[in-house]
Amino acid sequence: MANQQVQAAPPPSGGGMNTGVAVIAMILCFMAGMGLMGAYDHNKKIGADSSGESASSGPAWSDEESPIPVSSKDPTWGKRDALVTVVVFSDFQCPFCTRVEPTLEQLRKEYGPEKIRMVWKNMPLPMHSNAKPAGEAAQGVFVLAGADAFWKFHDTAFKNQQSLTADNFEKWAKEAGVKDMAKFKDGMAKHSWAEKVDKDESIAKSAGVNGTPAFFINGVNLSGAQPYDKFKTVVDAELKKATERVGKGLAKDKVYVEMSKENKKAAPKEEEEEKEDTKTVWKIPVGNSPIKGPKGAPITIIEFSDFECPFCSRVEPALNKVFETYKDKVRLVWKHEPLPFHKKARPAAYLSMEARTQKGDEGFWKAHDKLFENQKDLSDENLTKIAGELGLNMDKYKASIKEEKYDEAIETDQESAEAFKANGTPHFFINGRRISGAQPFENFQKIIDEEMKRADGMKGLAADKLYDALIKDGKEPPPEPEPEKKQLAAAPPSAPSKGPNSAKVTVQIFSDFQCPFCSRVEPTLAKLQKKYEGKVRWVWRDMPLPFHKGAEPASEFAREAMKQKGADAFWKAHDALFTKQADMFIKEGDKKGEVDREKLDMLAKELGLNVEKCKQAVDGNTYKKAIEDDKEAAGKASISGTPAFVINGYFINGAQPYAKFKKLIDRAIAEAK
Repeated sequence: MANQQVQAAPPPSGGGMNTGVAVIAMILCFMAGMGLMGAYDHNKKIGADSSGESASSGPAWSDEESPIPVSSKDPTWGKRDALVTVVVFSDFQCPFCTRVEPTLEQLRKEYGPEKIRMVWKNMPLPMHSNAKPAGEAAQGVFVLAGADAFWKFHDTAFKNQQSLTADNFEKWAKEAGVKDMAKFKDGMAKHSWAEKVDKDESIAKSAGVNGTPAFFINGVNLSGAQPYDKFKTVVDAELKKATERVGKGLAKDKVYVEMSKENKKAAPKEEEEEKEDTKTVWKIPVGNSPIKGPKGAPITIIEFSDFECPFCSRVEPALNKVFETYKDKVRLVWKHEPLPFHKKARPAAYLSMEARTQKGDEGFWKAHDKLFENQKDLSDENLTKIAGELGLNMDKYKASIKEEKYDEAIETDQESAEAFKANGTPHFFINGRRISGAQPFENFQKIIDEEMKRADGMKGLAADKLYDALIKDGKEPPPEPEPEKKQLAAAPPSAPSKGPNSAKVTVQIFSDFQCPFCSRVEPTLAKLQKKYEGKVRWVWRDMPLPFHKGAEPASEFAREAMKQKGADAFWKAHDALFTKQADMFIKEGDKKGEVDREKLDMLAKELGLNVEKCKQAVDGNTYKKAIEDDKEAAGKASISGTPAFVINGYFINGAQPYAKFKKLIDRAIAEAK
């Protein structure tokens, strides 16, 4: 999304940051003006709105129609109908974000909550390992105790930026006003607020934010830790415009949406083109994707989209007008990019793909239209209803979901989106030329008309060869960086494993039975194990995290199952512990977080194990040495979180998608040959 942009000030000199990592961090944090340093106190703030999901009172509200959407789910300072909205994309571990905080405080003091509101968005940078946990903790404080508590936590975190630890998050949350600390601890352990942080990051990327801090003042972009005067200039200009609009009848609570839309449209064209390069031709393949329009059309539009994304829905009239205007001169190619925080986007994609399997491309586009028509209700029930309206074979449709038939195809599209930097949805390539966001018809028309002339210059070429010729000399994605490698010794022979010992590729899995992300990656691992059966050996390494009280007893139990009945029994126990994870650990009281011993006994019976021996193993820490050895091996390889994977030395961190695992396993197999 292109916005008016005030360029960052030149970076300050000095500072003693002389390592490579520090330099990268400084660049990505937008090394801007030093700002105004000094102590300040948010505890005196007034007029703070609160989330409809938080402990605070106040109605839910939404400005989702803005190019930079905000809502009552965002921590906010200032009144709902303030004339100037400052959206702050920030990172609790970024030193430049700390430097700009006094400037933001000065703005609040000078303008007050009637004129200005500030909305917090998380953008934890990859090299700041503590930023995302801090963002989750801050969001948890907001949900549990409201906006005032959030800002208190926010201040404390920035003042103690070098001490962003789990213990401190709990301490600061309590000091900020969280009453139910058990809920806070449980939410942190389950990463209950991670989805909100991820959504903020996605909005930042869609808005073209590449570093922190970054600000949108009624939609006008200001990047970096700028001095106060830079902010004041933009705020005053926006305040004047907003006052005039209100005087002409615009409701105050509509000011932000309308002004941010206007500021986006008003961005100078040269700035838009500088922000988004629409001239470069990218060599992006059509592949086996759904197509609307003739194969030999002189214009090919490749669209990366998401059925739950409101911006993807909003661009549909412009695309329809493209077809009305250019008719058979255009073909549209659909690529799936369901965003992680749109929970119904992937099931909707499944429906569209099964419609294509059963009824061809025509069936896909009928499903496409119906899904956008029903975008506000993509529940399982309504998807089933839509499938019936499309005349699909319901048994085959349900089987495709159960068998996860289209996961690999979706992830291939997502991998392509990542390679070509198609960040956010919708995202288009017109004969290889990039245009992103819900653009008006005129922006498509400009590029299409230019491309029609380029295509006319290739007369005599077979129509079905035209697109390949047009992108022949196009730019290809830069080569992927070499995957990270870890020096990790082979697992001991006693480690639980599956797959042939003679396999040339071994995947070592560092995991924790209480970790929700470890549970989340299990379906992906199951698919991989099925695909590479007989070719890959999978080895379990215990890595119970210190804040998961029940994880180590669960590991003791699974290892005892292996001792009693072999590796198959271990994997059955493993599967059951993950399948039942939500109920296997105590949720309330003094023993919260511990494994539920009664349920563990029941599981032992279900698996046909000797219950008393299982109890003795867990109580006596029979396998503590083996578990500690695994943790020590992880530590030596600098593996600090779960899940983590080492594939013949190649390292994968976290619950990554299928395609990422497949790529490295295929590479390891090829190298082994």
